[in-house]
This record gives sequence, C-alpha cells and structure tokens, in this order.
Amino acid sequence: MKFPYLTAATASLLIAVSTPAFAGWAGHGTAYTPHGTYNGAHYGSCAGGTCTHAGAVQNPYGGIATNTGSVTRTAPGQFSNSGTATGPNGRQVQHSGDTSCAGGTCDHTGTLTGSDGHSATTSGSVTRNAPGQYSSSGTVTAANGNTTSHSASTNCAGSTCVRSGTATGSDGGTVYHSGSATRVATGVVTTGGGTTVVQGGTVTTGGTVTTVGTTVGATVAVGAAPVVVAPPVAVVAAPPPVVVTPPVAYVAPPPPPPAVYVAPVPPKAVYVAPPPKVVYVAPPPPPRLVFIAPQARTLYVPPHPVYVTPVPRAAVMVPGHWAGRVWVPAHWA
Repeated sequence: MKFPYLTAATASLLIAVSTPAFAGWAGHGTAYTPHGTYNGAHYGSCAGGTCTHAGAVQNPYGGIATNTGSVTRTAPGQFSNSGTATGPNGRQVQHSGDTSCAGGTCDHTGTLTGSDGHSATTSGSVTRNAPGQYSSSGTVTAANGNTTSHSASTNCAGSTCVRSGTATGSDGGTVYHSGSATRVATGVVTTGGGTTVVQGGTVTTGGTVTTVGTTVGATVAVGAAPVVVAPPVAVVAAPPPVVVTPPVAYVAPPPPPPAVYVAPVPPKAVYVAPPPKVVYVAPPPPPRLVFIAPQARTLYVPPHPVYVTPVPRAAVMVPGHWAGRVWVPAHWA
C-alpha cells in the first residue's frame, strides 16, 4: 500500500498543530524544491478542548493532496486524533492515533487504512534530551506484516537544525538519511537538499481548497522535506505549555522519516537432500561345514589264551567196580 501524498499532508498537519492555539488561524506559503514548486495552505480552529484542522498541497503538476482531521485533549498530557488524507488521484487514507506526553517524552500509536481496505500501524516516541536536542524512534508495520523500524536525532543551535537517522526494513536492509534546515529570514527556511520554503508568501494558482467551510484561495504551501525537518523542534519543545495553557493545541510527535521501499531479499535456496537410498546388505554366508573325522575306534586285542597245565598229582589206580548197574573198569585217577 503506497501513500505518496502522506508526507505533504503530514507536513500540513505539523504546521497546523504547532501554531499557537486560539479561535482560528490560517496560512499559506510556497516551497521551492529541486523537484519543482509546491504551494500550500492550512486552516485550523480550537474549541472545547478540540482542534480541527485542514490543509492542502499542490504539486508542480497541478495535483492536490488534502488532509483534514481533529485533535482532542482527553486528559493532561493525553491526546487523540483522527482524520482523512486524500491524494491527487482521489485515493484516501483514514488515520487515527493516540499520544501521551510525560517527562519530556511523547509516545504515539496510530493506524492508517487505505481505500483498498489495507491497514498499516505506527508507533514511536520523541524525547527532548536537552535544549535543542531531540531523539525519536518507532516502527511502521504494513498490511503484509513487514515492519520498518526508524530512529533519528535532531540538534538545533542558533537558526539551524541538523537531523540524521536510519530506517531498517524487515529484511535487515538499512537506509541512512541526514539533512539540515536553516532559517535565513522571517518565514524563509532552506534545507541542505536545496529546498527553500517561504511561509506566508504570495501564491497565484487557479486551484482552490475548501477547508472547514472556508475557501482558502491560494492553494497549498508545505514542502515535504523542509516542513518535516523544521517543525519537530517547535512541536516537541511545546508539550508543557500546550498542556498547561488552555485551549490546548495538539502536540504531535515528528513524523517518521520518508518511507523508503526496501525490496525484500529473495528467499534463499535451500537444498533438500533426497532420502538416502536403501542399500541391500546380503546376510553373511553360513559357516562352512567342517568334517571332523570320527576318532579311530579302539582296537580290541583279545588276550592271548594261556593254557596253564594243572599241577600234576600222583596217579592212583582205581580198581574196576560197579557204579550202580554200570561196571566201571579199573582206571587211574
């Protein structure tokens, strides 16, 4: 979701809210930039703790971007805001947020919703570290979930303010930016980028901008670069008096640095190794059969017969005789 007109519209808002609070105010001016001349106008009024504002910027090609809305003081140091920004192409962004200030620090959260229904969220804080020294940080989360973080510091001395900061995308890429703004005369500011803003100068253009029932004849006066850089000093330094002195003017934190598109890093190619191939491991062969010859049989050797001659004894002649009915002749015994 791209909002090419938000910077200019936000610049108009910053000029409006940094103007001292009274029944109403209006102003216009011209910004001379390396990209051409921008004309702008703004109008605002406060009543009952609420300030309404309207502003517009006309680019070198005749396109007009507008921003209208209101800021309400809900409690000491507590503010809420809402509004609508419309680009030269007719597309709109609804914006709302809340700001809380205490101890020299203002914290802000907000939501941006485009004509296509996509939303982005913002959060951040601005701290006054010392006279003329400020630091800020925050994040912007797009509808696709990508987050850009930013941080910056501003140092003002004399009539010059120097600002530097970084913006880091969700892919880790970082963009560094720096610049300066110098007040060279009443209502005239120049920047290091070659932009000159003449506040309250005469503007001649055929376009008109209607703001809260009032027609501001000469259109638009806020160059994005100079107004974004210079106003933070007045915006942040003012919290204490704004809270104490009624009617209260909305003290907005400085806007985030210009949105820088950081192309996402293409996804890294991840090699997914194929699953390991199944290798057939043959089972070990069965052990070889070893023939063990049976043990030799024991040879039985029969003992040699030994004939033992009986001991001779004396022979006795037995005379013949009858043994029952059998006649036994005589014999030696």
